[in-house]
Amino acid sequence: MDFILLGPPGAGKGTQAKLMIDKWSIPQISTGDILRAAVREGTSLGVEAKGFMDRGELVPDRVVIGIIAERLKEKDARKGFILDGFPRTIPQAEALGTILQDLGRNIDHVISIEVDEEELVRRLTGRRMCKNCGESFHVVFNPPAREGVCDRCKGELYQRDDDKEETIRQRLAVYGQQTEPLIAYYSRTGNLRRIDGFSSIEDIFSRIVEAVGG
Repeated sequence: MDFILLGPPGAGKGTQAKLMIDKWSIPQISTGDILRAAVREGTSLGVEAKGFMDRGELVPDRVVIGIIAERLKEKDARKGFILDGFPRTIPQAEALGTILQDLGRNIDHVISIEVDEEELVRRLTGRRMCKNCGESFHVVFNPPAREGVCDRCKGELYQRDDDKEETIRQRLAVYGQQTEPLIAYYSRTGNLRRIDGFSSIEDIFSRIVEAVGG
């Protein structure tokens, strides 16, 4: 099966993607991962992408779409794939449709893991990192034995700047601006599966399996 995985930061997409990989034996195709791989391998599109990245510029859609098209032709994607981080916009979704049409394929299921914004803020702002060894904790889900102190090395725990509420809300706002049109777009095609992400990892995965018919 060919999947697109949608979900805001903190919704648990990465965790669910791992379970989907195990169940269906298909690769997770992340835009960031394949861009880095193309750069590392020195493909023509990878060299072009590196130029933009080295200048601190966004890699244009044309290059990203070309790299996605190449990746979807690889042997491990023949049985299916999980697209994560692409498409992000309607033009990208339309370009993906053209790529798949050329390959004689189509997206079977668009999985949208949906979580209330306040819950996402609670999840994302609760992370604490050790200044000394880098161990990660969460004030709600994985608290240290002593508040502010690392269990492993007794180092000081701190909150990273990108885990602060103002930054989190900005990331969520950007996701909403990019993704709401995609949700409507795929809703019209009839293959959008809305999944309630406010539950245990196992329950969420069961909902995904049920939504796609096992």
